[in-house]
Amino acid sequence: MALSMQERLKDLRVERRLTLEQLAEQTGLSKSALGSYESDDYKDISHQAINRLADFYGVTTDYLLARTETKSHPNASLADLCLSDDMIDLLKSKQIDTALLCELATHPDFAKLLADIQIYVEGIASMQIQNLNAWVDVARAEIMEKYQPDEHDKTAYLLQSAHVDEGDYFSSRVHKDMDSILEDLRKAHVGRSDGAPKSTVAEELKRDLEEVVNFEGSYTEQLLLVFCKQTKLRYNKLLEEEKQWLIRIMQKSELIKSAVSKRGKGRK
Repeated sequence: MALSMQERLKDLRVERRLTLEQLAEQTGLSKSALGSYESDDYKDISHQAINRLADFYGVTTDYLLARTETKSHPNASLADLCLSDDMIDLLKSKQIDTALLCELATHPDFAKLLADIQIYVEGIASMQIQNLNAWVDVARAEIMEKYQPDEHDKTAYLLQSAHVDEGDYFSSRVHKDMDSILEDLRKAHVGRSDGAPKSTVAEELKRDLEEVVNFEGSYTEQLLLVFCKQTKLRYNKLLEEEKQWLIRIMQKSELIKSAVSKRGKGRK
Protein backbone atom coordinates (compact mmCIF):
# COMPACT_ATOMS: atom_id res chain seq x y z
CA MET A 1 0.00 0.00 0.00
CA ALA A 2 1.39 3.39 -1.03
CA LEU A 3 2.30 5.76 1.79
CA SER A 4 0.70 9.18 2.08
CA MET A 5 2.68 12.41 2.01
CA GLN A 6 2.36 12.70 5.80
CA GLU A 7 3.64 9.14 6.31
CA ARG A 8 6.57 9.68 3.94
CA LEU A 9 7.65 12.85 5.70
CA LYS A 10 7.53 11.15 9.08
CA ASP A 11 9.32 8.01 7.85
CA LEU A 12 12.13 10.06 6.28
CA ARG A 13 12.63 11.98 9.51
CA VAL A 14 12.57 8.84 11.65
CA GLU A 15 15.04 7.11 9.28
CA ARG A 16 17.48 9.94 9.99
CA ARG A 17 16.70 9.77 13.73
CA LEU A 18 15.77 13.42 13.87
CA THR A 19 13.37 15.09 16.28
CA LEU A 20 11.10 17.84 14.99
CA GLU A 21 13.30 20.36 16.80
CA GLN A 22 16.45 19.09 15.05
CA LEU A 23 14.73 19.03 11.66
CA ALA A 24 13.54 22.59 12.19
CA GLU A 25 17.09 23.75 12.96
CA GLN A 26 18.52 22.05 9.86
CA THR A 27 15.83 23.09 7.37
CA GLY A 28 14.87 26.52 8.65
CA LEU A 29 11.20 25.52 8.81
CA SER A 30 9.27 25.92 12.04
CA LYS A 31 8.72 22.96 14.36
CA SER A 32 4.96 23.53 14.41
CA ALA A 33 4.78 23.58 10.62
CA LEU A 34 6.85 20.39 10.32
CA GLY A 35 4.66 18.69 12.91
CA SER A 36 1.51 19.71 11.05
CA TYR A 37 2.91 18.36 7.77
CA GLU A 38 3.13 14.91 9.40
CA SER A 39 -0.37 15.13 10.87
CA ASP A 40 -3.02 12.80 9.42
CA ASP A 41 -5.56 15.57 8.88
CA TYR A 42 -3.15 18.12 7.33
CA LYS A 43 -4.09 19.01 3.74
CA ASP A 44 -1.79 21.82 2.60
CA ILE A 45 1.94 22.45 2.33
CA SER A 46 3.74 25.28 0.57
CA HIS A 47 5.88 24.78 -2.55
CA GLN A 48 8.82 26.27 -0.67
CA ALA A 49 8.50 23.71 2.14
CA ILE A 50 8.14 20.81 -0.31
CA ASN A 51 11.25 21.86 -2.26
CA ARG A 52 13.28 22.46 0.90
CA LEU A 53 12.38 19.09 2.43
CA ALA A 54 12.97 17.26 -0.87
CA ASP A 55 16.45 18.80 -1.13
CA PHE A 56 17.19 18.05 2.52
CA TYR A 57 16.20 14.38 2.26
CA GLY A 58 17.64 13.96 -1.22
CA VAL A 59 14.36 12.78 -2.78
CA THR A 60 12.12 14.04 -5.56
CA THR A 61 9.21 16.35 -4.86
CA ASP A 62 6.93 13.85 -6.62
CA TYR A 63 7.98 11.24 -4.07
CA LEU A 64 7.09 13.52 -1.15
CA LEU A 65 3.73 14.31 -2.76
CA ALA A 66 3.03 10.55 -3.09
CA ARG A 67 2.84 10.80 -6.89
CA THR A 68 5.55 8.19 -7.38
CA GLU A 69 7.45 5.51 -5.44
CA THR A 70 10.74 6.68 -6.97
CA LYS A 71 12.86 8.72 -4.58
CA SER A 72 15.81 9.77 -6.74
CA HIS A 73 15.32 8.50 -10.34
CA PRO A 74 12.43 10.53 -11.75
CA ASN A 75 13.44 10.12 -15.40
CA ALA A 76 14.43 6.44 -15.51
CA SER A 77 13.68 4.90 -18.91
CA LEU A 78 11.73 1.64 -19.18
CA ALA A 79 14.30 0.50 -21.74
CA ASP A 80 17.05 0.86 -19.13
CA LEU A 81 15.11 -1.41 -16.75
CA CYS A 82 14.95 -4.28 -19.28
CA LEU A 83 11.46 -5.29 -18.17
CA SER A 84 9.20 -7.52 -20.24
CA ASP A 85 5.76 -6.34 -21.36
CA ASP A 86 4.15 -8.83 -18.96
CA MET A 87 6.17 -7.42 -16.04
CA ILE A 88 5.25 -3.84 -16.93
CA ASP A 89 1.57 -4.80 -17.18
CA LEU A 90 1.76 -6.51 -13.79
CA LEU A 91 3.40 -3.53 -12.10
CA LYS A 92 0.87 -1.11 -13.62
CA SER A 93 -2.09 -3.31 -12.68
CA LYS A 94 -1.57 -2.63 -8.94
CA GLN A 95 -2.42 -6.27 -8.22
CA ILE A 96 0.76 -6.65 -6.18
CA ASP A 97 2.48 -4.57 -3.51
CA THR A 98 5.23 -3.01 -5.63
CA ALA A 99 6.84 -1.34 -2.61
CA LEU A 100 7.29 -4.72 -0.92
CA LEU A 101 8.55 -6.21 -4.19
CA CYS A 102 11.20 -3.47 -4.33
CA GLU A 103 12.26 -4.18 -0.74
CA LEU A 104 12.59 -7.87 -1.58
CA ALA A 105 14.60 -7.28 -4.77
CA THR A 106 16.99 -4.76 -3.15
CA HIS A 107 17.79 -6.97 -0.13
CA PRO A 108 21.53 -7.84 -0.08
CA ASP A 109 20.80 -11.59 -0.26
CA PHE A 110 18.28 -11.41 -3.12
CA ALA A 111 21.00 -11.97 -5.73
CA LYS A 112 21.93 -15.23 -3.95
CA LEU A 113 18.28 -16.32 -3.88
CA LEU A 114 17.90 -15.56 -7.59
CA ALA A 115 21.14 -17.42 -8.41
CA ASP A 116 19.92 -20.56 -6.60
CA ILE A 117 16.60 -20.37 -8.45
CA GLN A 118 18.39 -19.88 -11.77
CA ILE A 119 20.70 -22.85 -11.15
CA TYR A 120 17.69 -25.11 -10.56
CA VAL A 121 15.41 -23.73 -13.29
CA GLU A 122 18.10 -23.86 -15.99
CA GLY A 123 19.44 -27.23 -14.81
CA ILE A 124 22.97 -25.84 -14.43
CA ALA A 125 23.88 -28.35 -11.68
CA SER A 126 21.91 -31.31 -13.03
CA MET A 127 24.90 -33.01 -14.65
CA GLN A 128 27.07 -32.66 -11.53
CA ILE A 129 24.32 -34.11 -9.33
CA GLN A 130 23.75 -36.99 -11.75
CA ASN A 131 27.50 -37.74 -11.76
CA LEU A 132 27.56 -37.68 -7.94
CA ASN A 133 24.62 -40.09 -7.74
CA ALA A 134 26.25 -42.38 -10.34
CA TRP A 135 29.47 -42.49 -8.29
CA VAL A 136 27.46 -43.40 -5.17
CA ASP A 137 25.72 -46.19 -7.13
CA VAL A 138 29.07 -47.62 -8.29
CA ALA A 139 30.50 -47.53 -4.77
CA ARG A 140 27.38 -49.16 -3.36
CA ALA A 141 27.45 -51.91 -5.99
CA GLU A 142 31.11 -52.70 -5.28
CA ILE A 143 30.50 -52.87 -1.51
CA MET A 144 27.40 -55.06 -1.94
CA GLU A 145 29.29 -57.45 -4.22
CA LYS A 146 32.39 -57.66 -2.04
CA TYR A 147 30.85 -57.79 1.44
CA GLN A 148 27.29 -58.88 0.69
CA PRO A 149 25.78 -57.04 3.70
CA ASP A 150 22.19 -57.75 4.71
CA GLU A 151 19.38 -55.28 4.07
CA HIS A 152 19.71 -53.80 7.57
CA ASP A 153 23.43 -53.02 7.25
CA LYS A 154 24.20 -49.43 8.26
CA THR A 155 26.78 -48.79 5.53
CA ALA A 156 24.49 -50.03 2.76
CA TYR A 157 21.67 -47.84 4.09
CA LEU A 158 24.01 -44.83 4.26
CA LEU A 159 25.06 -45.25 0.63
CA GLN A 160 21.44 -45.54 -0.43
CA SER A 161 20.56 -42.37 1.51
CA ALA A 162 23.51 -40.49 -0.03
CA HIS A 163 21.59 -40.01 -3.26
CA VAL A 164 20.95 -36.29 -3.89
CA ASP A 165 17.47 -35.35 -5.07
CA GLU A 166 17.92 -32.20 -7.13
CA GLY A 167 14.44 -30.86 -6.39
CA ASP A 168 14.70 -31.40 -2.64
CA TYR A 169 18.21 -29.94 -2.50
CA PHE A 170 17.35 -26.68 -4.25
CA SER A 171 13.98 -26.41 -2.53
CA SER A 172 15.87 -26.44 0.78
CA ARG A 173 18.41 -23.85 -0.43
CA VAL A 174 15.76 -21.49 -1.81
CA HIS A 175 13.63 -21.90 1.31
CA LYS A 176 16.62 -21.01 3.51
CA ASP A 177 17.49 -17.97 1.38
CA MET A 178 13.91 -16.71 1.42
CA ASP A 179 13.43 -17.27 5.17
CA SER A 180 16.47 -15.11 5.92
CA ILE A 181 15.28 -12.28 3.65
CA LEU A 182 11.71 -12.34 4.97
CA GLU A 183 12.91 -12.21 8.58
CA ASP A 184 14.97 -9.09 7.80
CA LEU A 185 12.02 -7.43 6.03
CA ARG A 186 9.72 -8.27 8.93
CA LYS A 187 12.12 -6.63 11.41
CA ALA A 188 12.42 -3.58 9.16
CA HIS A 189 8.63 -3.13 9.14
CA VAL A 190 8.27 -3.16 12.93
CA GLY A 191 7.05 0.25 14.07
CA ARG A 192 6.53 1.57 10.55
CA SER A 193 3.33 3.40 9.69
CA ASP A 194 2.35 0.69 7.19
CA GLY A 195 3.09 -2.16 9.58
CA ALA A 196 0.78 -3.98 11.95
CA PRO A 197 0.22 -2.28 15.31
CA LYS A 198 2.40 -3.50 18.18
CA SER A 199 -0.39 -3.37 20.73
CA THR A 200 -3.55 -5.46 20.72
CA VAL A 201 -7.08 -4.06 20.67
CA ALA A 202 -7.46 -5.02 24.34
CA GLU A 203 -4.26 -3.15 25.26
CA GLU A 204 -5.38 -0.05 23.36
CA LEU A 205 -8.79 -0.10 25.05
CA LYS A 206 -7.17 -0.50 28.48
CA ARG A 207 -4.88 2.47 27.80
CA ASP A 208 -7.79 4.59 26.54
CA LEU A 209 -9.89 3.79 29.62
CA GLU A 210 -7.02 4.74 31.93
CA GLU A 211 -6.79 8.13 30.21
CA VAL A 212 -10.55 8.65 30.41
CA VAL A 213 -10.53 8.11 34.20
CA ASN A 214 -8.76 11.46 34.61
CA PHE A 215 -11.05 13.23 32.17
CA GLU A 216 -13.24 15.87 33.81
CA GLY A 217 -16.74 15.61 32.37
CA SER A 218 -20.03 13.80 32.59
CA TYR A 219 -20.28 10.03 32.26
CA THR A 220 -21.71 10.45 28.75
CA GLU A 221 -18.83 12.73 27.79
CA GLN A 222 -16.37 10.12 29.08
CA LEU A 223 -18.04 7.49 26.90
CA LEU A 224 -17.82 9.88 23.96
CA LEU A 225 -14.09 10.29 24.60
CA VAL A 226 -13.63 6.50 24.59
CA PHE A 227 -15.58 6.32 21.34
CA CYS A 228 -13.38 9.00 19.78
CA LYS A 229 -10.19 7.25 20.84
CA GLN A 230 -11.33 3.89 19.48
CA THR A 231 -12.46 5.37 16.17
CA LYS A 232 -9.40 7.67 15.84
CA LEU A 233 -11.53 10.82 16.05
CA ARG A 234 -9.82 13.81 17.65
CA TYR A 235 -12.06 14.80 20.55
CA ASN A 236 -10.47 18.24 20.93
CA LYS A 237 -11.02 18.93 17.22
CA LEU A 238 -14.78 18.35 17.39
CA LEU A 239 -17.06 21.38 17.45
CA GLU A 240 -19.37 21.63 20.45
CA GLU A 241 -22.32 21.09 18.13
CA GLU A 242 -20.72 17.88 16.81
CA LYS A 243 -20.11 16.62 20.35
CA GLN A 244 -23.71 17.21 21.33
CA TRP A 245 -24.90 15.53 18.13
CA LEU A 246 -22.82 12.41 18.92
CA ILE A 247 -23.95 12.40 22.54
CA ARG A 248 -27.61 12.51 21.49
CA ILE A 249 -27.03 9.50 19.24
CA MET A 250 -25.22 7.62 22.03
CA GLN A 251 -28.06 8.29 24.45
CA LYS A 252 -30.38 6.25 22.23
CA SER A 253 -28.38 3.14 23.11
CA GLU A 254 -29.97 0.80 25.66
CA LEU A 255 -26.49 0.15 27.08
CA ILE A 256 -25.97 3.84 27.78
CA LYS A 257 -29.42 4.21 29.36
CA SER A 258 -28.82 1.21 31.60
CA ALA A 259 -25.37 2.38 32.69
CA VAL A 260 -26.56 5.92 33.46
CA SER A 261 -29.52 4.55 35.44
CA LYS A 262 -27.26 2.37 37.59
CA ARG A 263 -24.88 5.24 38.28
CA GLY A 264 -27.81 7.42 39.30
CA LYS A 265 -29.08 4.83 41.78
CA GLY A 266 -25.65 4.54 43.31
CA ARG A 267 -25.63 8.24 44.20
CA LYS A 268 -28.86 8.10 46.27
